[in-house]
Amino acid sequence: QVQLVESGGGLVQAGGSLRLSCAASGRTFYIYTMGWFRQAPGKEREFVAGMWWNGGNTYYADSVKGRFTISRDNAKNTAYLQMNSLKPEDTAVYYCAADRTLGASISAKGDEYDYWGQGTHVTVSS
Repeated sequence: QVQLVESGGGLVQAGGSLRLSCAASGRTFYIYTMGWFRQAPGKEREFVAGMWWNGGNTYYADSVKGRFTISRDNAKNTAYLQMNSLKPEDTAVYYCAADRTLGASISAKGDEYDYWGQGTHVTVSS
């Protein structure tokens, strides 16, 4: 099994930045893809960004492209989501997720991810 723990959320003003971390433990060799998702109050969960765990490919939702960057430090088994130019509509609970299936592309479908963290809250004030 794989355990994921997010951290780094908080309250920030619009235009500010935050960096979320996702520490993976357990059988991390299962991980092929890491993804970030978010869920705002009253809304469905949505894909934010994803990357192949061994590097090379990344994929972003249009709503965050150019503002958010996903990265990882394999030595620390940690994924990151650098969020810049934050907007009030970025307010949500952010989750990291791991997919143990190597596909031809990075999936934006939450159902295809096998392991999930507990989430970290991000609030962007206007």
